[in-house]
Amino acid sequence: MISSGLALGSREARSEWMRLRTLILLRWLAILGQLLAITLADRWFGLKIALGLCYMAVGVSVIANLVASFAYPANKRLSETEAMLTLLFDIAQLMLLLFLTGGINNPFALLVLVPVTISAAALQPRTTIFLGSVSIALVTVVSIYSVPLRNSLGEALRVPDLFGFGFWLAIVIGTLFLGLYSWRVATEMHSMADALLATQMALAREQKLTDLGGVVAAAAHELGTPLATIKLVSSELYDELANNPDLQDDAALIRDQADKCRDILRTMGRAGNEDMHLRQALVTAVVREAAEPHMGRGKIIHFSALALEDDDPKPPVIRRLPEIIHGLRNLVQNAVDFSRATVWIDIEWSKDRLIVRIVDDGSGFPAQLIGRIGDPFVRSRRSAQNLGQRPEYEGMGLGLFIAKTLLERSGARLSFDNGSDPFLSETERPLRSGAVVEVVWPRARLAAEPPGGLGKNTPIAT
Repeated sequence: MISSGLALGSREARSEWMRLRTLILLRWLAILGQLLAITLADRWFGLKIALGLCYMAVGVSVIANLVASFAYPANKRLSETEAMLTLLFDIAQLMLLLFLTGGINNPFALLVLVPVTISAAALQPRTTIFLGSVSIALVTVVSIYSVPLRNSLGEALRVPDLFGFGFWLAIVIGTLFLGLYSWRVATEMHSMADALLATQMALAREQKLTDLGGVVAAAAHELGTPLATIKLVSSELYDELANNPDLQDDAALIRDQADKCRDILRTMGRAGNEDMHLRQALVTAVVREAAEPHMGRGKIIHFSALALEDDDPKPPVIRRLPEIIHGLRNLVQNAVDFSRATVWIDIEWSKDRLIVRIVDDGSGFPAQLIGRIGDPFVRSRRSAQNLGQRPEYEGMGLGLFIAKTLLERSGARLSFDNGSDPFLSETERPLRSGAVVEVVWPRARLAAEPPGGLGKNTPIAT
């Protein structure tokens, strides 16, 4: 469910999030700036420029904006190709103006970075590479061939060749750097947004399952009395209809079906009461429940419970929070997926802290990723090794991020490490040689409320 939801936020789908209206508004700002610059250059500074051609170049942008405004609805989303062509038009129009107004000697040549930056933030990398290459090529052309700027005396205004080369080089480097920088920042922001969405979906699903257990328990409790009444009345009818076999069979059927309904509700009610009861439960029960879905996957899972202080031997009772269940479940899943045969789950507690440590006998976390564990990076493809290790898991590299986010939400602090040096040989490696994830809570954050009985039954509204 999570992976399908995140697919909606993929780079391909996101490229169609750019609104035409946004680019139209940006182009109107560019048109106003261009008209102001041309007018000031002519009237204020007395520069001799080809006014007619310059105004014609600006007029082309005006016509394009008007056509786009009237031909398409205001909420139109551009496809990848449409967005690329729109930005390509802006680059070409700007280069035409630069050609007519001094080329690389025009300080406004720096504006060629804008379309490339927009592309890097919103479009796919191949589109940005194409637009960046076109921009660099056109900047190179206008740096060699352009109509020179002239002052009121007719003298050509040119910067020294060394400065001209430096300005050209700065634009080229700026195009490459800003394109890469914008793409990187946008990718991280979108990955974080996708990961937070996945976390919210996971938490909402866990909360719905918990609430469903309560509904089942309430339904079983409320329906128990009328079913008992039906059974009693049908039994009495059965005895009274001894002389009428046909009606007696109907009464027997009603009694049997009431028994069947009672058994079904008893089973459902047991599951529901269990969920309601585990709103506060022993920490060992909560951890075991989190690991239960992965206990039948062919790996051995060892549980151990240890009091760190002699005067507190019993496991503490904690609140059964959905984020704790789902967060620990993701950590156990990761350990089971990458272990060779065994996973150890250690539960320790003191008066101040509660510790859950998950260790496996696999190869451990890659050394180069230890510092990045918990970041929402998305794999673009799965290697054959990953397919072999996790054939049933179609995740997108977000499992640890979801676990970390959910557990930190409950007040936990997580640390990730390896159980042994990855350079040791197989014979030198200890038994617990794989990944080590330690989750530490302040005990007060998870402390359950004092027991107050079962509470008052609330009738189901009809």
